[in-house]
Amino acid sequence: MAALLTISCSAPYRMTGIERSRILIDKNYDRQIDATALAFIAPYQHEVDSMMKPVVGRVAKYMAANRPESELSNLLADILIWGGKPFGEKPDVAVYNMGGIRAALAEGDVTWGNIIDMAPFENKICFLTLTGEKLLELFGQIASRGGEGISRGAELTISDGKLLSARLDGKEINPQANYRVATLDYLSQGNDGLTAFKYGTDLVSPQDEKNNVRFIIMEYFKAETAEGRVVDAAVEGRIVVK
Repeated sequence: MAALLTISCSAPYRMTGIERSRILIDKNYDRQIDATALAFIAPYQHEVDSMMKPVVGRVAKYMAANRPESELSNLLADILIWGGKPFGEKPDVAVYNMGGIRAALAEGDVTWGNIIDMAPFENKICFLTLTGEKLLELFGQIASRGGEGISRGAELTISDGKLLSARLDGKEINPQANYRVATLDYLSQGNDGLTAFKYGTDLVSPQDEKNNVRFIIMEYFKAETAEGRVVDAAVEGRIVVK
């Protein structure tokens, strides 16, 4: 019986390799309309559009994420500082990883769908305390990665992946002092090579869905719109490469 099972479960095939490729999805696929597929999608299309198309604000110009510093990464790091208010937090600095920014923002209206495209992950805002020594270590890790999103007031000078200098609000960082940092819960766990975050203390990491970073970004855009402002950001020399 065992022999029969062995024979029946054996296969005459042996894997010799694995290949992969990217398939470009562009307008060429629209040349021949599949009516059956369109009919199947139609009931869902309306529901998805009703959720994704509402406009939540406007941006003054095209913004994308680029190292060492960019308008979009600066904006998102600053939004993390803004997002501390409901928690009674006043972070000294915020860090938003470039890898978590998955789409650019085009000039003009920003929809809920645009924000989801830009911040598609289930990352939550969080706050923790680092000693000045560990903050400098964190900035060194950011330098080794060629830059990440950091908030206004931070000034890093880097060269060949090494940190040459770091200041906050025009002051040298005191290795013995404590600094409050806003970031994503994903980064607070030491991911993306930012292992200094593992030494954080006094962690505040709300896990409710409303504390997902995409919702905080949306609320920021809505707040700016309510004040009659178009969202803007600039490259300010927060990270300078020598």
